[in-house]
Amino acid sequence: MSSPAERYAAARRRQAESRTELARFAATYAFPLDDFQNDACRALEAGDGVLVAAPTGAGKTVVGEFAVHLALVKGLKAFYTTPIKALSNQKYLDLVTRHGADRVGLLTGDTSINPHADVIVMTTEVLRNMLYSGARDLDRLGYVVMDEVHYLADRFRGPVWEEVIIHLAPEVQVVSLSATVSNAEEFGDWLGQVRGRTAVVVSEHRPVPLTQHMMVGRRLLPLYSAPAAPASAGPGDALTPTGRPPLNPDLLNAVRDARRAAAGEYPGPGASGGRRRPPSRQGGRWSRGGGGRPRPQRSGDGGARNARLRPPSRSTVIGALQRADLLPAIVFVFSRAGCENAVREAISRGVDLTSREEARRIREIIERRTAEIPAGDLGVLGFHAWANALTRGVAAHHAGLLPVFKETVEELFAANLVKVVYATETLSLGINMPARTVVLESLRKWNGSAHVSLTPGEYTQLTGRAGRRGIDVEGHAVVLATDDAEPAFVSSLASRRTYPLVSAFRPSYNMAVNLLGRMPRARAREVLESSFAQFQADRGVVELAAEVRRKRRRLDSLEQQMACHLGDFSEYALLRRRISDAEADQSRGNRAARRSEASRSIEALDRGDVVLFRIGRRHRHGVVVSQGGDHTGEPRLTVVGEDRRVHTLTPDNAPDGVMRVGSLPVSEHLDVRRPRERDRLADSLLEALRAGDLDADTGRGSRRGRRPEEDAGRRLERLRHEMRAHPCHACPHREEHARVGRRWVRTREELDRIQARVDKRTGTIARQFDAVCRVLLELGYLEPADRGPQDGELRVTAAGRVLARVYAERDLLVAECLQHGLWEGLGSADLAGAVSACVYEPRLTASSLGLPAAPGSRLGEVLRRELTVSRRISDLEALERVEPSTGAEPALAAAVRDWAEGADLAAMLEDTDLTAGDFVRWCKQLLDVLGQLATITSGAGTGKRTGLAALAVTAAEACLDVNRGVVSWSSV
Repeated sequence: MSSPAERYAAARRRQAESRTELARFAATYAFPLDDFQNDACRALEAGDGVLVAAPTGAGKTVVGEFAVHLALVKGLKAFYTTPIKALSNQKYLDLVTRHGADRVGLLTGDTSINPHADVIVMTTEVLRNMLYSGARDLDRLGYVVMDEVHYLADRFRGPVWEEVIIHLAPEVQVVSLSATVSNAEEFGDWLGQVRGRTAVVVSEHRPVPLTQHMMVGRRLLPLYSAPAAPASAGPGDALTPTGRPPLNPDLLNAVRDARRAAAGEYPGPGASGGRRRPPSRQGGRWSRGGGGRPRPQRSGDGGARNARLRPPSRSTVIGALQRADLLPAIVFVFSRAGCENAVREAISRGVDLTSREEARRIREIIERRTAEIPAGDLGVLGFHAWANALTRGVAAHHAGLLPVFKETVEELFAANLVKVVYATETLSLGINMPARTVVLESLRKWNGSAHVSLTPGEYTQLTGRAGRRGIDVEGHAVVLATDDAEPAFVSSLASRRTYPLVSAFRPSYNMAVNLLGRMPRARAREVLESSFAQFQADRGVVELAAEVRRKRRRLDSLEQQMACHLGDFSEYALLRRRISDAEADQSRGNRAARRSEASRSIEALDRGDVVLFRIGRRHRHGVVVSQGGDHTGEPRLTVVGEDRRVHTLTPDNAPDGVMRVGSLPVSEHLDVRRPRERDRLADSLLEALRAGDLDADTGRGSRRGRRPEEDAGRRLERLRHEMRAHPCHACPHREEHARVGRRWVRTREELDRIQARVDKRTGTIARQFDAVCRVLLELGYLEPADRGPQDGELRVTAAGRVLARVYAERDLLVAECLQHGLWEGLGSADLAGAVSACVYEPRLTASSLGLPAAPGSRLGEVLRRELTVSRRISDLEALERVEPSTGAEPALAAAVRDWAEGADLAAMLEDTDLTAGDFVRWCKQLLDVLGQLATITSGAGTGKRTGLAALAVTAAEACLDVNRGVVSWSSV
């Protein structure tokens, strides 16, 4: 029992805590705050920055809302930033409900509501632009909430997060909300360096436990044996030596039985619902191989192991979930078309999940949400099929959906009126659509270049939507058993709930001119070197540097052991190594030796090396674009030849080996499957050969063109003569020292390789910045400043000041079009079409959009000039080894021009083969850039000022022309 003094002290503490802002804030919620929420809020009230890493659905946003509360109490401003517009819209509505519409504003690329309010919700890009422009709304800014901050790992948009964190004023408290990441402490350390004192609060507890299931045929089975391990269990709670709970034996048996059924072994009742498949069905769909030929009968477990594991139909899945009372559910399908097909399949199979009253309420909400859509557009938008599916409780949700349709689905799902939503993975990013169950149809997805398996982090993010806090006792994750989703693999994903946060930061053109416009070059490099990317690279260097020190100590020890009183034995050891290499070179007398030499020559090459090779009777030059090995480990070299073809060189088809004769810059993101990129690289090679920068001779009269074996004998004899003349050759302990010397040579080579890795990683961001600056110097956006205390200082030119105000993915392309006057004199519709080429980027899976504007038209001429400008940028980037920008893409230009001239929606969707949602999304991004052009009326030189002012007027007109009909419908 505590003493009276202790009880008095505790009472005083409780009294003091009851007077804190946290206590007042917590009293506004109907539930008590969790420990991690209290810890983070206390740190925030104490004046610290905060990083909160917790599972999806744990309630991290409560900490962000407390930051908003503190700002309003203190008379300061708070910005709440999100990675995507949909999340911004949702958070705006949440804060309006809590604080009132007069105190909350919204700023996204195409929406501005109450922009000078004390609380503003915005996308992170908007805040970055405000920081660079020095907006007045930054005055009195006290708190910035960065929701979904782990998004900084996104390759394309992630760098914006780091820009904001670095450039915010020191007095601003930053609240970073992240999914559970395995290196939260590392990220918190970096935040502490750049922002000051930062509390790191990590929680791995899910408020609603998650149960894992797999579905085999018609059976829904737990992944783990009973009693199931708790969802929040970590590796320390595991029940097996592998660190995971034991797999459910009934599930393993069901998978085995399903494979036997697929192999034609006809098991008894099991995975497929107890129905035997008769022998006459062996020619069915799932018993055939990839080429359509029936598989031969297999016997024993071998046939079962190799048989295809058929996933259940979508109607079967819905039925199983409904019987198990696991609806509502989100079913993740990693394809927009797959989502739409899933809805059609469900409806065609008679799925109906709503009561008559629920269907009536759904129709009312649909009518309210879509009241602005003209009746003539309903058919082309697929409205009737969409509405029919909704009234039966089924919907799709993906980026290609019309915004008003997508928001209607979100409202209906949140109201528990829609029971099943087929969604792409974008739904997992913070949008408040929790479900009782999450279903994964596949554990593989298309990442833009290949089909890859989900990572544990992605699996955690997706399944994190399962379990509605305050509604469900537990959430459920269901994986459909297929060839790519075996129980052991699912367990490996489910048991690893964290993933590392890796920076994707890189300097951009807009960033470079904005930094150099505000600070000296040396200071700009320091700012960039304070990025999380460099922080992580430097930490990796620490381990490599320790290895370098160990290797150097080893070298010192070996040098002492082989010390010779007659001379430098290390020099003698290197001579012997060179002789050994030369003898190996000369020994290519038989086919096996030649093949080995060819392998070494291929393995020694890197991307960008210009090589001479022979296929058949002809010698050719080519540029290496990749080097690797096949499934046997045999080296393979992919080369773009001077004949514009892609050649794959191996020791078999290039037995004479491959000889390096120079190098050319080659982008790491070059796609040789694209003829335009391939031709551009071949043109660079031919131009270098014609200019004599590379030796084009095939071996006649050129030392670099001669085959290496022609000089091998002469070189070997010279090396042997040097060895015999070396003082250490006469040492009586020569061979004993030589044994140590061989170890010394190997250690030295290892040291050189590690040191090269250290050099490559040290100062990587600053080197990228210097490369970006060289491109800008060449194009006239930067110029050398007058020589001062620091040589190499740069100054932003008038063109650079225009670039500093262009905030777009292809900022340099837009600035170049302005600089060269490409858009001056265009009408508003043609301007919209021309600018769309600097915005639009087709999806890799999209079908052709047809021809752009007519070649003889003014728009067609401008588009051709944009492509020329784009190629010039690409060439410079390749030369300076800058990550390539996306080039101009004119495919949507004619459609945008026609839309701006008043064409109807049906014609647009028919001509472009885009969904209505995609068309609206690209038009919204186009409006953002046109809006920027409308404000760029100053900052250029005198000769450009009049042209830009006229262009600004036209851009404003283009905004009005494009922002009509389906594009103008509100999405808030």
